[in-house]
Amino acid sequence: MLDQIRIVLVNTTHSGNIGAAARAMKNMGVVQLVLVDPIAEIDGDAIVRASGASEILDSCITVSSLEEAVAECGLVIGTSARGRHIPWPLCSPRECAAKAKQAVLNNNSVALVFGRESRGLTNDELHRCNAHVHIPTNPDFSSLNIAAAVQVLCYEMRLAALEQNDAEEPLQSKVGQWGVEWDYEMAPHGDVERFFDHLKDSLVDIGFLDPNTPKQLMTRLRRMFQRTALDKMEVGMMRGILAAVQRKTKAANGVEAVESAEGKVVDKDKAEDKDKG
Repeated sequence: MLDQIRIVLVNTTHSGNIGAAARAMKNMGVVQLVLVDPIAEIDGDAIVRASGASEILDSCITVSSLEEAVAECGLVIGTSARGRHIPWPLCSPRECAAKAKQAVLNNNSVALVFGRESRGLTNDELHRCNAHVHIPTNPDFSSLNIAAAVQVLCYEMRLAALEQNDAEEPLQSKVGQWGVEWDYEMAPHGDVERFFDHLKDSLVDIGFLDPNTPKQLMTRLRRMFQRTALDKMEVGMMRGILAAVQRKTKAANGVEAVESAEGKVVDKDKAEDKDKG
């Protein structure tokens, strides 16, 4: 289980925190570390703070965006220290580990996303997560160092992994959250993001979404679909429906349309102009 858990640090500003997070990970047997557009570099301080976990620093991956960091993951959980205007599925660290265990048993990778030391994850980043996890600290002194937060969640992941080994794979864990063995794997995060992009374009095409005043429509649609844990077949089916809607809409408006490389239906003239450019 633990080799399918990915720790993602976003815009980390202190190299020592990267090293300390690596140490916390190795303590608990978690090895995948991804840095998203880090402000700090892995330097001598990071290596010192890693204290024997330098191989995790050596193998860590640096990417430019959160989307790239979690694209292959079936479950993405973001850390959040505060309530949000639009409620999102929220779990405790132990519940988070249970969700991760279930996802791994169903052949999915899991990303645990940690935000900036000063202000955590942005709303947009949190909206890209299937769920949020909150560590219940002392309300009079609730600020956690990022490495401490990594330690807490990695500890819970290890507990879940040890329980899985002791239980020798009970049938209930194999059949998944719906009570039966599922026929398709959960859709990777990258596929789901492309679906949301396609959905937005389709809603604009039919006049349901005004891109100049979107309000919270796409945020609430994200929340709705992410609660369902879409599988690969369902994402493909939904995108097929959206493409059919786009073709009908464009035909009704007298617009000749073609399918783009991304699977969307676009105006032929615009597509040709884009190719020329």
